[in-house]
Amino acid sequence: MMNFKEREEAFESKYKHDEDLRFRAIARRNKLFGLWVAEQLGLKDDDAQHYARTVVQADMKMPGDQDVIDKVKADLDEANVDLSEHRLQKRLEECFDEARRQMMNE
Repeated sequence: MMNFKEREEAFESKYKHDEDLRFRAIARRNKLFGLWVAEQLGLKDDDAQHYARTVVQADMKMPGDQDVIDKVKADLDEANVDLSEHRLQKRLEECFDEARRQMMNE
């Protein structure tokens, strides 16, 4: 049977592991989302990959997803691609589900 200290350490270890997985899933989600937005912008190959990296980096600006949404919405508006913020948020959620699926299959 585990003593209190061992249980506490096990809990902390699991928390760190879960947070690491969450961080990696969000980074992957942002890349998938960035590649999807790049497609909407007509970008291909290296240009699409580069754009996806800028989306991943945009998520480092503030907590939450709004920085990512704001960045891609501004880029889409500038390119006269009409996608609502609601549609972008829905696609971001779909990309998170896909990122988690991909990570489970690795």
